[in-house]
Amino acid sequence: MRWANTKLIFLREIRDQLRDRRTLFMIAVLPMLMYPLLGMVYFQIAQFLREKPTSVLVLGALNLPESPPLFENDRFSPTLFSKPQAADLLNLTFYNQGSDLWTPAPEDPLEKAREAVRTGQFDAAIWFPSNFADELDRFRLVSESGVLEVRKGEEAVGPETLPSIPRPEVIYTTSNEKSQITFSRLQRVLHSWNKAIGKRNLAAVGLAPEAALPFEIQGDDLAEAAGTRGMAIWAKLLPVMLLLWALTGAFYPAIDLCAGEKERGTLETLLCSPALRSEIVVGKLLTVMLFSMATVILNLISIGITGLFLMKQMPGIGPVPLAAVGWLLVVLVPVSALFGALCLALAAMARSSKEGQYYLMPLLLIVMPLAILPMIPSVEMNLGFSLIPITNLCLWLRSAVEGQYAVLLKYAVPVLGVTVVCCFFSIRWAVDQFNRESVLFSENERNDLGLWLRHMVRDRQPTPKVGAAFLAGALILVAMFFLGLTMPVPEGFGGLVRTVMVTQLGVIVAPILILTFLLTTRPAKTLLLNRPAWRVAWKTVPMAILLAALLHPLAFAIQALIARLYPIGPEAQALQGLIASVPSFWQLFLLAAVTPAICEELAFRGFLLSGFRHSGHKWQAIALSAIFFGMTHTIVQQSIMTMMVGLVLGYLAIQSGSLLTTIAYHMTHNGLALMTTLVTPELLARHRWFASLVDTADGGYSYQTPVVIVTTLLAIVVFGWFYRLQHGETDEEQLQGAIHHGQALGDEPLGPE
Repeated sequence: MRWANTKLIFLREIRDQLRDRRTLFMIAVLPMLMYPLLGMVYFQIAQFLREKPTSVLVLGALNLPESPPLFENDRFSPTLFSKPQAADLLNLTFYNQGSDLWTPAPEDPLEKAREAVRTGQFDAAIWFPSNFADELDRFRLVSESGVLEVRKGEEAVGPETLPSIPRPEVIYTTSNEKSQITFSRLQRVLHSWNKAIGKRNLAAVGLAPEAALPFEIQGDDLAEAAGTRGMAIWAKLLPVMLLLWALTGAFYPAIDLCAGEKERGTLETLLCSPALRSEIVVGKLLTVMLFSMATVILNLISIGITGLFLMKQMPGIGPVPLAAVGWLLVVLVPVSALFGALCLALAAMARSSKEGQYYLMPLLLIVMPLAILPMIPSVEMNLGFSLIPITNLCLWLRSAVEGQYAVLLKYAVPVLGVTVVCCFFSIRWAVDQFNRESVLFSENERNDLGLWLRHMVRDRQPTPKVGAAFLAGALILVAMFFLGLTMPVPEGFGGLVRTVMVTQLGVIVAPILILTFLLTTRPAKTLLLNRPAWRVAWKTVPMAILLAALLHPLAFAIQALIARLYPIGPEAQALQGLIASVPSFWQLFLLAAVTPAICEELAFRGFLLSGFRHSGHKWQAIALSAIFFGMTHTIVQQSIMTMMVGLVLGYLAIQSGSLLTTIAYHMTHNGLALMTTLVTPELLARHRWFASLVDTADGGYSYQTPVVIVTTLLAIVVFGWFYRLQHGETDEEQLQGAIHHGQALGDEPLGPE
């Protein structure tokens, strides 16, 4: 790569973007205006956020004791509120015998009150029984006599001799939010009155009222002295806002640099220049990153200035610490590179600026759940979350804002390492989009779903296209989602058999077979079951079984590591209980090893992998099929391991060209995993040779480290055998290989400088 060309492209794109008024407005003007305007709007609507009075109907107010008073001057007693003016938030309407509220007087006032609350005439109602004061006094007197007898050493009054405790009834409805607020207010008032009655009863028997509440809790807020008051709010908001700012700041310039140039007709001139495609991508990427970082910085400045004035109106929240801003700026570079590369690749796929803007929503649907997950209080930074892209950055930044620098340094390597890896693959994807002529010079045509479906059926190819593979994967995932909601939890062996058969045959195999015969002309080739596949099976199937056996200790160790990073929930434990209910191992083997091996390989290494290979990238096709393969497993820990196994299966499918090879590996892998459930101390005692290979120190068992190392090295040798196999390439893979070969020649100097 020649940096001189990259620099020229970078300066060209910067100059063009600075001339674009829309980009300047989105990047510079909007952030400086948005937060002051939002603050002004907040103060304008603050008057509507004040608490409003609610109406309460009171029945049986004459049946209450005189002391302590519940009502004073047709209002609740101000002494029952922490703030006396809060009594004005409850407007009371009293109903007693002879009241003219309802004419004629109802036979059942309580039922009439329920109807009034139900129809919205009152927000809530409170009813006191006719004998409320008498029962309250009787309860007090009996309680007092019981206490006196205890003092004299005599037998105390038993609970069976005490009268029933009088209970007022609050009538409200949860279908009305205002009614729920009124109920909450009434609860607080009655709780205060109840405490006042309890103090009166204690005073009547000669005990201090404080005996019921002997101590009070006093808080010591360390954040007050440290100047970090209210940082919990900033710790949750700032990381999410940073990601959204970086994403939106990168998206709109990327759309203009790719889709916009297609519309203006200037992209062809740039592609005809001596610059390589990778140099063009890096130049555009640096431009997008610059505008993304500028958006974040300007937003931080604007929200900081606005926040200085807003903090005076919100005493519970302090200003953003400068150290947290520094950490935000440190993370800004990899975040801008990640989102810049993603936006650039998506923008290259767009035929126009309008179409490019549609791609923002799918990107947000992927980013937002990962960014919002750290806002859940129970989610804390650990090694498992530090390996999840975007989520790890939010948690890491949250630790920075909260001042937890020990956590910050502890997980710096995995967080930044995962982010750098994601940036690398995102940039590779962007470069790949610029190497595809079908993407850069696609026609700006109207999309018609019916026309597209007719085209897929009418112009069928021997194997499915990339769009058909995505369609099949999406159908399987949607079907699995609805099946998980409607399928009852299996009980016993019969329920497990029904669940497996419905899932494998109805959800996975049936759609794949229908799409195979509907959208392809050579089903056998699509599913890797044609004649060449059968010819190589005699030598690849035994090697696949051997490879699965050699990788089993490594897979077992990885599964144990995943279980430690992401602890297994009750769903996985319930599944283990179902496995234990199977009568015999061979029935379990047919159900959980043979059936999934055949059905899932037909779908993911057959139809989906054949379709994804038309993208021109072998490893991209393997990764996509593995991702869909993992997502069909609802348990997260199982999905991660399944994706890893899917990578191995995809490679074996391409190298051998036979689905029988992957079925053999899949079946062996599942079978060995099932056999681990049979390992017991008695079995280890009978088979000393196997006991010497495992470690039982932690109560369970795991393979010894030397066993894992040796079997992994032998597995690498078997991988080398598969690597030497001659496999057929699709036309798209051959074309991409020629393009990369030409780029490699272009990087070499053709003569003396």
